[in-house]
Amino acid sequence: MLALRSLAFNVCFYAATTVIAFAGLPALASRRLVLHVARTWARLTLWLLRTVAGIEVEFRGLENIPPGPLLVAAKHQSALETVALCAIFPNFAYILKRELLFIPLFGWHLSRGGMVAIDRSKGTRAMALMNAAAAEAVRDGRQLIIFPEGTRRPPGAPPAYKQGLSHLYTALGVPCLPVALNTGLFWSRNSLVRRPGKAVIAFLPPIPPGLPRQEFQALALERIESASNVLIGGGLSDLSAAGHTVPASEAPAAAPRR
Repeated sequence: MLALRSLAFNVCFYAATTVIAFAGLPALASRRLVLHVARTWARLTLWLLRTVAGIEVEFRGLENIPPGPLLVAAKHQSALETVALCAIFPNFAYILKRELLFIPLFGWHLSRGGMVAIDRSKGTRAMALMNAAAAEAVRDGRQLIIFPEGTRRPPGAPPAYKQGLSHLYTALGVPCLPVALNTGLFWSRNSLVRRPGKAVIAFLPPIPPGLPRQEFQALALERIESASNVLIGGGLSDLSAAGHTVPASEAPAAAPRR
């Protein structure tokens, strides 16, 4: 049953993504329309997760999201949060690698949506170019979303935060919203299996601008990791109670603290 349900969701998800990408081509005329298409895609995906895969995505701490320009620092365990966060922020911009812009259709939407692309071939100059693009996004009142570890990591893996987060925090002078989650338990990064249950994305109290760079980095890491570990522990308990198990290759590396 789990395999069939996962297959049904994956077919529906990729089919819907393709249809929306083609249907949304006229939206490439403006950034506002592209972001509207992205929010529609995100809401449809959340509906498919709930009705087909049996995964309810719960957003907690929405009251912690401040208005205006913002740096959003999210834990990254799966593709689920990449999609889901599009449904929450009205004027979002992801920080992503430049290669994604070259993907047909999908990359066109990313480019016209005003995402902040990092060109790693530029070496040390890449940071300056990212700063300029990020500063422009902030001036436009956008919510700048960054995954501080740079890539998806399995639940419970030791944190590996890059310096890009603290660099942007210092350069932009806007609040940082930490985001904790346990999505990797339900939508694994290297698996097509979608385990039913409640995936939680929690928006933590924002960190005001102005802290020393290293103090901020340590505080953001502690808040995100501590809250994520609690959510992972709760998610594992729910999966166990429902009779589902997480394979050893995808399970947390160590028992998270509750």
